[in-house]
Amino acid sequence: MTSETIKDLTQSYIMGTYGRFPVAVDRGEGARLYDPEGREYIDFTSGIGVTALGYGNQPWAEAVAEQAKKLVHVSNLFYTETPARLAEILCKRTGESCVFFANGGGEANEGMIKLARKYSFDKYGQGRSTIITLKNSFHGRTITTLKATGQDVFHNFFFPFTEGFRYAAANDLEDLKAQAGDDVCAVMLELVQGEGGVLPLDQDYVRAVEALCAEQDWLLLADEVQTGVGRTGALFAFQHYGILPDVVSFAKGIAGGLPMSGILANEKCRNVLGPGTHATTFGGNPVCAAAGLAVQEVLSDEFLKEVQEKGDYLRKGIEALDLPCFGKTRGLGLMIGIEVKEGWTNRDIANQLIENGLLILTAGPGMRLLPPLVITKEEMDKGLSIMAETLR
Repeated sequence: MTSETIKDLTQSYIMGTYGRFPVAVDRGEGARLYDPEGREYIDFTSGIGVTALGYGNQPWAEAVAEQAKKLVHVSNLFYTETPARLAEILCKRTGESCVFFANGGGEANEGMIKLARKYSFDKYGQGRSTIITLKNSFHGRTITTLKATGQDVFHNFFFPFTEGFRYAAANDLEDLKAQAGDDVCAVMLELVQGEGGVLPLDQDYVRAVEALCAEQDWLLLADEVQTGVGRTGALFAFQHYGILPDVVSFAKGIAGGLPMSGILANEKCRNVLGPGTHATTFGGNPVCAAAGLAVQEVLSDEFLKEVQEKGDYLRKGIEALDLPCFGKTRGLGLMIGIEVKEGWTNRDIANQLIENGLLILTAGPGMRLLPPLVITKEEMDKGLSIMAETLR
């Protein structure tokens, strides 16, 4: 099919829930994508942080194919090898105790919310179910995770929302304490607010929140749907902060492009969700888990160090361009935000860059870069060159 045929077919038969850019993608290699006519694009998006190993990765594809030929799916009422092996690796590399596998980020955060409320119910009974989240946060698009999101723009249309959330300003411990009460069971954080603009939390603030949660017996919940699985240059962002959350959600890059997510829980929380309290049909799918094992094979400590170096290289390269529309950069590893100066709009900038062969994302009022973790220096330089030629 041609690009126009794909666009027409999509618009005719798929719900218009996405503000799509005018590009049809046919294939990829490394951090490069190609449309049906063969036009090349440098990809600074990786499917919004999903295709961590880029495109056309042979070991990953072979792992998926071999598992698909052996066993595609069996109910979680039985035991299978690949999810068990993946869970072991994740626990040993994080210090957490157990895993629940799901399918997408919103579902993972729903599971984390359920676990927090049940932990408190089991210990204290009813009436202690409120979760404090941060203003400008984003936690998903289910009814409950929309309400958990600390942005009023998302609290619309779908009434009635799930209650039991209050919002505190990021990096303001006193405001968080002001939201406290006898009804609180947990605090839920994005260590880098992704959709809100790629805004890392302060180290001292995060550690103070961990201490407050321990003092109050609130669970500390880390939403690492976007920051997890190597994106920030550590396996999980909480490892940069020197903390160990009670529960951590993950998704996006975990299976390198296949739908998989989950939550990690510490020893205190490992038995909260027992048989019959939580489940999902496709969670821990053997093929997705095989893909996850292939991803873990790549994410060595040395590789993660290179992710940090690549992030530094890109940020310095962008700031060195001194473009009239861009201000400072921020972020961790290959999760990069760029300030957009007054008089420019991020959507217009994104469209101009895409027209010239660079795929890029927006977040809040700024730009967001989430390139494949395997991106090469040549591919980064090509992207920087497109920025310079387009935006000067």
